[in-house]
Amino acid sequence: MLLKKILIGTRGEKMTNSNKNYQLICGLEVHAELKTKSKMFCGCKNDPFHAPKPNIYTCPVCLGMPGALPVPNKKAIEWTIKLGLALNCKINLFSKFDRKHYFYPDLPKGYQISQYDIPFCYDGYLDTSEGRIGIARIHLEEDTGKLLHKTINGKKVSLIDFNRGGVPLVEVVTEPDIKTATQAAEYGKKLRNIIRYLDIGNCDMQKGGMRLEANLSLSETGDLPDYKVEVKNINSFKFMEQAIAYEIDRQTKILNQGKTPAQETRGWDANKQRSFSQRAKETAEDYRYFPDPDIPPLQFTKEQVEKWREKLPELPAQILDRWYQNFKIEPKFGEILISNHCLTTLLNAIFSKAKRKKINPNSIAKALVNKKLTLQLGDKPKNIIANYQQLHKIDNIDSDVLKQTINKVLTTNPDAVTKFKTGKTQVIGFLLGQIAQKLPQKLDMKQVRLELLKALEN
Repeated sequence: MLLKKILIGTRGEKMTNSNKNYQLICGLEVHAELKTKSKMFCGCKNDPFHAPKPNIYTCPVCLGMPGALPVPNKKAIEWTIKLGLALNCKINLFSKFDRKHYFYPDLPKGYQISQYDIPFCYDGYLDTSEGRIGIARIHLEEDTGKLLHKTINGKKVSLIDFNRGGVPLVEVVTEPDIKTATQAAEYGKKLRNIIRYLDIGNCDMQKGGMRLEANLSLSETGDLPDYKVEVKNINSFKFMEQAIAYEIDRQTKILNQGKTPAQETRGWDANKQRSFSQRAKETAEDYRYFPDPDIPPLQFTKEQVEKWREKLPELPAQILDRWYQNFKIEPKFGEILISNHCLTTLLNAIFSKAKRKKINPNSIAKALVNKKLTLQLGDKPKNIIANYQQLHKIDNIDSDVLKQTINKVLTTNPDAVTKFKTGKTQVIGFLLGQIAQKLPQKLDMKQVRLELLKALEN
């Protein structure tokens, strides 16, 4: 990861402590599984979450058997480059796969096929409401198997399911530009939306289809300190915010004792709301990277890259901008609605039809976000608009009945009338509420307010 100086606090404010002030230096690594039909370097089925039994989608290649030769998945490579283009990255026209060595039971070869010094994509960015976050690199690798820790016949054992081993896994590494824990969550959500809109991954975080890792340390000056802590395999944006906040507090206490936090990899215990040590943090030298001799280098042309760029769909940021320009949809509503990419086409049709019928599209968006209106795939725009109109249908009320009700409310609330006449106009809200309680119909509150003001001024 390329590191540069930033100032960051838990919620955007500068962190203060009774001893010293510290600034957080932080970046994220996000892993997302790609939903190709086959695995990254073999023809095994890529469907680990729906496999009927463990270890059935395996072969000599993804099990690391001697003599088995990997063949790169062309579709996974194209999708990775498309993700890079969507994140404003530069593309390396020459690239390669490397071997990343480490020994762990879920990695049968003793090394992972990944990318080291020449990733497919580099030097991009993603904008958030709190500022731009640089993308240092995007590379493609194979996922590991899944460890299952269980107790069988009274003994604690670890079981391995290799159905996930060898699944295409894209890794997006940021510059340490994240200024707050909330910005980290916003970045993660926006990245997930982009991957879903590209239709290259499901990003099911509960199943491990998207995993978050935070690299963070504290500094008095904002300069890069002599240590870095990685919190791995976080499967929730909420947990990521909590983990960052916890680490800020934990590392602050250690630094205030005149000590340096250990450079290590830590996990996050969501139940105990704390991080815990897993192992010492490796360096690039520990992994002994070298080019994979079984996979030839890859060469692309500018024409290929431009064709992939032309095939990019309309992305979330572009849709939000178009919704605001065409329909005046407020971003706070649009960002919630756009998280479900399957409904975007339907929403486009609803907003367009509402605008033609002189109905405010933003009001419909607000009703959907507040769950006063429901929306499902297959719904027809005209039916959604009809439901919205029914929701806001105003009953006609006899003017004499309205005047009698207003007079009755004013008579039973003389204190409120007195307050209004002495300039305390906020009591109008209370009086309107009293009138609405006595009239069960859906009222035109503008009309009621006008009649109420007339009565108060008499």
